[in-house]
Amino acid sequence: MNELARNKSLTLEDIERSSRYAKDLTAGLETIKTYPQGVTVFGSARLPEDNPYYIKARELGQKLAEAGHPVITGGGNGIMEAANRGAFEKGGRSIGLNIQLPMEQTLNQYTTDHLEFHYFFARKVMLAASSKVYVYFPGGFGTIDEFSEIITLMQTKKIDHVPIFLFGSDFWKPLDAFFYWKMEKEAGTIGPNDRALYTITDDINVIINAAGNVSPRQPSELISQVLGGQTNSQPAS
Repeated sequence: MNELARNKSLTLEDIERSSRYAKDLTAGLETIKTYPQGVTVFGSARLPEDNPYYIKARELGQKLAEAGHPVITGGGNGIMEAANRGAFEKGGRSIGLNIQLPMEQTLNQYTTDHLEFHYFFARKVMLAASSKVYVYFPGGFGTIDEFSEIITLMQTKKIDHVPIFLFGSDFWKPLDAFFYWKMEKEAGTIGPNDRALYTITDDINVIINAAGNVSPRQPSELISQVLGGQTNSQPAS
């Protein structure tokens, strides 16, 4: 019995880790409340500036800034840099929510505001809470993870539905086909309306128009929804 009690007790390491979690979240919450909600752009950190998707993300950032929408990214290179760069070049607010990684992830030079996180989960909360529109360019596992997070929260109604765009039909349509044929039709693991939660597009202006038609949400309310969704929601199966 004593051994069981000792096993259940928190160690100093547990307490220190919890403090670091709290620090990441507290710093993020304090900062994100000062940002007007804008458009969060996700995508690969590996794409160079001559890549067609980099060029398009930069153009999107420029047009969003010209329309008065803050541009929010993960603060890294590639697609994130491109979107920040476009907004920065047009004098818009360009926000980078960066993560400390042993490679690939350094803060790009085109942010007007930035915040650095130690933990992915805290950063994802802030990327979600600071946005009224989500845009996903081609990316790797991290981009897919971020897309899955948001789409699950909307699917389970833990957060309100807002526009989600998957930019680049050549990249995203095969995944959409997998969702339809394997998950919806064959396995029945998603519902017939779940794919309507996102839009695949190659038209930047569609995103600009959507951003202009969506009102900013209250950051504190959305943060509460996102945190509740991350701790309580279960994906539909």
